[in-house]
Amino acid sequence: MANRSAPPDDQASFIEDERGFFAEQLSKPKAIRKSAALDKEEPAAHYHGHRERLRTKYRDHGDTALADYEILELLLFRLIPRRDTKPIAKALLDRFGTLAGVFGAPASLLQEVKGIGEAVAFDLKLIATVGQRMLKSELRGKQVLSSWSSVIDYCHAAMAYESRE
Repeated sequence: MANRSAPPDDQASFIEDERGFFAEQLSKPKAIRKSAALDKEEPAAHYHGHRERLRTKYRDHGDTALADYEILELLLFRLIPRRDTKPIAKALLDRFGTLAGVFGAPASLLQEVKGIGEAVAFDLKLIATVGQRMLKSELRGKQVLSSWSSVIDYCHAAMAYESRE
């Protein structure tokens, strides 16, 4: 081949990109054939489509069809988008006992669970605050302390998971 002068920098990157594009196109059919053969031999892993199956289960049957870890897992899907949240949900419940225990736990203790960072702990505490506000809004204007059982229920909802009552 004849000696050519080197193209300017912006043309050089275009040529490299273009060559990469065509080289990639040539190698794709072999990869597709190979992966198609693998698909026939191996069934899809059980976790493929797990999030959608869990959403469908909740949508079709409501919260009674789900275990506590599944409800927490559904919530964690939104907070941790690209990670398997099932082990995190189970670890939270193992550590804190119940959903109320998870939402009532201090952010610092939530962050001790592997997979829970500052942002996720903050979001879980925010959800707990929303739940408490909902309870309090239902009680406004009503006689709250009408019986000992209502006093205990109110105290439990308001302070059960606080470090100081």
